[in-house]
Order: sequence, then C-alpha cells, then structure tokens
Amino acid sequence: MTCPNILLAITGGISAYKSAVLARLLIKAGCTVRVMMTDGACEFITPLTLQALTGNEVHTKLLDDEAERGMGHIELAKWADMVVIAPASANTIGRLAGGLADNLVTTVALATTAPIVIAPAMNQAMYAHAIVQDNLAKLTRFGYTVLTPDSGEQACGDVGAGRLPEPDDLCERILTLLAKSQTPQSLRGKKVIITAGATVEAIDPVRFLSNHSTGKMGFAIAKACMNAGADVTIVAGRGVHLPTPFGAKRITVTTADDMLSACQLVMTDDGDSIFIATAAVADYKVANIASQKIKKTSNQDDLTLALIKNPDILATISHTFPNAVMVGFAAETQDSENYAHAKLIAKNLDMIAVNDVSDKSIGFGSDDNAMTVFFAKHYGMDKMVLDKASKESIAKSLVECVARII
Repeated sequence: MTCPNILLAITGGISAYKSAVLARLLIKAGCTVRVMMTDGACEFITPLTLQALTGNEVHTKLLDDEAERGMGHIELAKWADMVVIAPASANTIGRLAGGLADNLVTTVALATTAPIVIAPAMNQAMYAHAIVQDNLAKLTRFGYTVLTPDSGEQACGDVGAGRLPEPDDLCERILTLLAKSQTPQSLRGKKVIITAGATVEAIDPVRFLSNHSTGKMGFAIAKACMNAGADVTIVAGRGVHLPTPFGAKRITVTTADDMLSACQLVMTDDGDSIFIATAAVADYKVANIASQKIKKTSNQDDLTLALIKNPDILATISHTFPNAVMVGFAAETQDSENYAHAKLIAKNLDMIAVNDVSDKSIGFGSDDNAMTVFFAKHYGMDKMVLDKASKESIAKSLVECVARII
C-alpha cells in the first residue's frame, strides 16, 4: 500500500479537535491527507490548524473560484482513495441519508466512487434517537462503513455512546479498512480460526511452564486474513499483549486444554473453514499441580516434576474437522525441513510453514521472520521460500499461499 490519499471531512462537533491528531497520525502512517470542513466544523477548529498539520490547503467551499472550472468538489472526489467523515454530526448524517448535496462534504460524498467511512460523534441521546439510527442503517445499506462510537463521559456531562474514538484507535480502524479496500478479497466468505502466542501450564499457584512466544506472527496473519476478506477469530494465550485487529474476534485462553476447547467450540467442518495454528503450545503439563506454593527446603537440592503430554491441538482439530483447510507452523532449531515434512503428513495438513528460531533475528518476539512453506503432495506445488522480511510482509505472503490451495 503506497501513499494512499485520504480525504478527511470534518463536521461540526466538539470532537473536531481529535481530527487534527487523526490527520497527523494518518500522515505518519504514510497517507497523503487533504481536509474539507463544514461551516459548523470551522466554529470548533480553524482551517489554518489543519492546513499547518497536513501541509495542504483546506477546502470549505462547494464552488471554489480558484479551482479549475470552479468545480473543486469533483477534483476532490476523484482524488480520494477513501473519504473519512470524522466527526460525523447528526445533521450531516441526516443530509447524507437524504441524498442532499448542499455543501462541500455532502456533494463530494455523492460524487466520489471511493469508499466512505463515517465516524458518528454526538450527544448520547441524539445518537440513540430512532431517526439517527435509521439514517445510519440506511447509509450502511448504501455501502457506507459506519464505525461504532465509544461510550463514556461526554463534553456535555452526559454518559453513554456517542464519543468519537480516540485518534490512535480511529487511525487503526481507518488503516485496516483502507488495506482491505486495496487487497484482493481472496478469502471472502472464509472463516479463519488462528491460534497465537504461548500457553501457560501451572506448577503451583505462583509458578508455571511456558515459552517466549509473543503472538506477533499470529496476529500479523490475522490482520492479513482480515484484509483479504475473511471472518477471523483469534484464540490467543493470556500472555499476548497485542491489540486485537479491528474487526476480528478474540478468545483468551491459558492452558493447552483451554485452547483446544475454544478451538473446538468455534470450528466448523466445511470447505469454508481454515484453521491456522501459529500458537507455541506447551507439549507437556504438570501431572499434579500443587495447591500451595512449593517451598524450598534447606535439605533439598533437587526438585522433580512429573510431566504428562498435552493434547496435540493441530492434530486433534485436523482429524475432527477433515473438510477444513489445515495450516500448521513449526518453530525448529535444527533439521527443520525434515521435521516439517513429518508434521505435514502425521497431522494431515494442507500446508506447513517452518522457521528456524535459533536465529535470534527471526525468533520469538522479533519484528522480522523468514519461513519455508511446504504443501501437501496432492496440491502438486513446490515448496516456497519466504526470505527475511517484516512479519506483516511474511503474513501477506502466507495468506497468498492459503489462497492458492483453496
């Protein structure tokens, strides 16, 4: 995604100040931002502020005598890769739902073919009003994307839904929608379940067995699947502290048994389901968890823990749901290709991606990765080597691999 053009429309409302921060965040993320404002918006924040922040002229007039042919709104409508109306007041929402074109914002909305995102912001009673909700439902039917406002204390003192989301959250939602609009929808209609992060197995009330997995790779794949049009559920270990990708569902679990139960609950056995197992699941758990903290004694130099095998989540899901597409991951430190082939066959997988975590630059917690992908024999495809790149880039390549086998 290279330098997308975001046309930010600001309408009248106290939360217009957040739009200034949003503009800067979008620019930092690599977008080119131009701004148009209603008369009401100019009462809350000045065009000069937005011009200084974006480096571009701010547009406030429907008919611009300085624009070519005096139709600046048409130029803006064609320039935008996405139109974002934030905040969107009840007044502007009503005008858009009624098909009016009586100011710059409403006219551009009718003239553009770019996707339009609306972020409502208003008093909680106004937002809950049946007319506003009907207008939002109508805009959704027309193809607009309506973002859900935050709940909390409002500038007027009321408490409820209607707050414009914080700029960083709003920026993340917009970038996700933008990526989706510019990504081939190769997984449209598919249901993807992804496991991510480490499981935790208790020894006693204060100690546990786990590993260094952060869930970065799994969450990057979840985001790439979302962008490709899939309905995504992430089953994540409790130690994963990454934000849930906008639009994805998340289930947080602790142990391997918990993770297996959660996966069985959300899986379906059909050709539209894809199971991607990136989690670093503990192979063993303590046979008998101590009910109290195990104490160190002066005459005891050694401690022996009896361990028993955890369930093999990927193998269990693969054999329980044979019609779903199965994608495995293997983090190895030696002889990775042979281990990958063995897992591919033993667990009846369609595809497996293996990486060498002995290389610290692509191991647990790193921002980069490198993988080799192997496919089941019946696909007739050679292995694919994914050279070292960011985990986001690797995730996109892996989604392309999944799209090829479905």
